[in-house]
Amino acid sequence: MTSLTNNCLCGSDLPYNQCCELLHAGTSHATTAKALMRSRFTAYAMHNGDYLLQTWDAPNRPEAIDFSKETGEWTSLTIIATKKGTEKDSKGIVEFKAYFTQDGEAQVMHEISRFVKKQGRWFYLDGKVKSIGSSNGPVNQGLNAPCACGSGKKFKRCCAN
Repeated sequence: MTSLTNNCLCGSDLPYNQCCELLHAGTSHATTAKALMRSRFTAYAMHNGDYLLQTWDAPNRPEAIDFSKETGEWTSLTIIATKKGTEKDSKGIVEFKAYFTQDGEAQVMHEISRFVKKQGRWFYLDGKVKSIGSSNGPVNQGLNAPCACGSGKKFKRCCAN
């Protein structure tokens, strides 16, 4: 868990109490889709379901978030790309990799998330997981994904055999 003096898990290089805690406490709001993504990652890592629900677009929001089956520990976030999502936009996309450990093994989840701004506040709309796998080796993108060896063939016709 993040302490007040350690750098925030979101990757900002700021202490938690000068970064995501301000958003989690409601002291301020994310001004960009990227900032909301960072704060939601940290909230998820800290099992802050209330913040996640508050920042989820209402039509898509689940009734609750259950962390009881969560077995991994989220360790860091890398933003890969953003499309729109600035202070002037009403929609945005954030592509990221979220790193975690599970059963002592380093893992990574690669996702593209969509955000929407309503009445001046950003909300998480939905996301599409591109891949999940070991951060130290090939990532499982499915049998129809291009093979990680670079052959140009589908994984199922190459290294899966």
